[in-house]
Amino acid sequence: MTVNLEVAEGVGTLRLDRPPMNALDVATQDRLKELAEEAARRDDVRAVVIYGGEKVFAAGADIKEMQAMDHTAMVKRARALQDSFTAVARIPKPVVAAVTGYALGGGCELALCADYRIAGENAKLGQPEILLGLIPGAGGTQRLARLIGPSRAKDLIFTGRQVKADEALTLGLVDRVVPADEVYAAAHAWAAKLAQGPAIALRAAKESVDTGLETDIDTGLAVERNWFAGLFATEDRERGMRSFVEEGPGKAKFL
Repeated sequence: MTVNLEVAEGVGTLRLDRPPMNALDVATQDRLKELAEEAARRDDVRAVVIYGGEKVFAAGADIKEMQAMDHTAMVKRARALQDSFTAVARIPKPVVAAVTGYALGGGCELALCADYRIAGENAKLGQPEILLGLIPGAGGTQRLARLIGPSRAKDLIFTGRQVKADEALTLGLVDRVVPADEVYAAAHAWAAKLAQGPAIALRAAKESVDTGLETDIDTGLAVERNWFAGLFATEDRERGMRSFVEEGPGKAKFL
């Protein structure tokens, strides 16, 4: 399989496995969607790591496969391409991308679907589609601009240039940089900590932030308000508040 889902201690790892560069061909896109939806459903998956291996995250789409497609073929495929990435973005649990080596084109767009990005010092990210006479087609024009701002996003998209890990950190394209051989461990630790948290509240927080970024503030506030009130019906809220009163802050156990 070109993508695998491995689950341990509440953390599901979506592992790209299409050597040598994890090129995202149609089969890989479809498999990614299938497993992202599985991770979203499974109760034993409470947080997710997206990982491409020690050497490369994903170098982009399969250009040879795309070259063979004409306009009609891509009209039929473009929605499925976006849907595969959207399935990752909509996993209602904390998601972290563990980025080593190249994360270009579709690889960068996949990293953008995560809530948090940890990159190795050897990472290089970018949206080089313009160099092929194209634009990003798996959400790059939308998610990148929302993450780092429109002018910075346009610079990367217009030029197609690659940025190293230190510049990516400065731009806000990644959130943390660690030695390359520590990327997965750092990402797994981030996910494992949140896997111990209150699952419904984490889902509420993610949906509230994401909805607010996609709509007007009044709608975002309404989503936040409804989730906030609704959480008062959960066992986790009772446990969290009882622990705070009886033991002090930060000691509640939610599993």
